[in-house]
Amino acid sequence: MKAIIYGVSALLAVASSVAPYAVQAQQLAGTTRKELSHHDLSMPGWEEYQLRVDIEPGKTAPNHRHPGEEIIYVVEGTLEYRLEGQPPVTLKAGDVLFVPSGVIHSAKNVGQTNAAEIGTYVVPKGKPLTEWIK
Repeated sequence: MKAIIYGVSALLAVASSVAPYAVQAQQLAGTTRKELSHHDLSMPGWEEYQLRVDIEPGKTAPNHRHPGEEIIYVVEGTLEYRLEGQPPVTLKAGDVLFVPSGVIHSAKNVGQTNAAEIGTYVVPKGKPLTEWIK
């Protein structure tokens, strides 16, 4: 019986430490995210992620922020970005956008076809990559 209690306790401890990352990895309706790269940087305490984010026509990646900088490269389609405190900007394939640390932003596919971006993130190690804002 003690072995079962210890086993369940260990599973709960692991699940509670992984849960924030599982939520972050969930796909939003009309969007898909694929991790392309994830490495520690030479700056202690920092890491990089690179993701491909696909957004279906008319769909939005809703308001969110990151604990570090994001560099966005649009690879296909047309996306409208809204960054807190700035007017909306529309980007097409080949355009680049810089999102400062902590700035709330969203992206909407305003075209008729799939839109996709490559997001490169430089963030403090161990923090959740994305915080969704309601």
